[in-house]
Amino acid sequence: MIELPTDLPADLVPLSWLIGVWEGSGVIDYAGGGRSGEFTHRVSFSHDGGDYLNYSASAWIDREDGGRTALVSEVGYWRLSRNAGDADPGPALLPPTASAEPRTVEDVERLRNDADGFDIEAAIVHSDGISELYLGQIRGPRIDLATDAVVRPATAKAYAAATRMYGLVDGHLLWAWDIAALGHELASHASARLAKVA
Repeated sequence: MIELPTDLPADLVPLSWLIGVWEGSGVIDYAGGGRSGEFTHRVSFSHDGGDYLNYSASAWIDREDGGRTALVSEVGYWRLSRNAGDADPGPALLPPTASAEPRTVEDVERLRNDADGFDIEAAIVHSDGISELYLGQIRGPRIDLATDAVVRPATAKAYAAATRMYGLVDGHLLWAWDIAALGHELASHASARLAKVA
């Protein structure tokens, strides 16, 4: 059973089922990667009172000697897509230039799209320096994302695009990640089934 927090900013209500720490295993199988097999994954979604979710994730392969081989760590922010106004802070450390009442459920409902979902944005940075900006939508317990931009340092391996799908199924967080990397077209890369642990 998933318990939803009751003290969230209105903008986080559509994303609230993600909040918590999720752990489980998955499978890597990318034709262009030269490696396939199982991995362990830990994902955390949290909030600190803002209109966004904090995201962090780590993946590793468990070795026979009891150690771990790290695959990737990611951090980022997920939010509903809406235009920033004078009552919003930013960019950088700039404070808001106007005051406003807290956003309401009615304010959020006005963001609902024609597909009866909400447009969302996710900014994710990988431990190898690659940054992704995903755009997509959330409809109930399903999220579909596709990269709008990928920025990578000259030292990173070739990585051009990605899509991700997340869904809540029987109390588990299921996800799939397709990538276009190492000179290959967009193709299935990894998927996992995670259980909520905290």
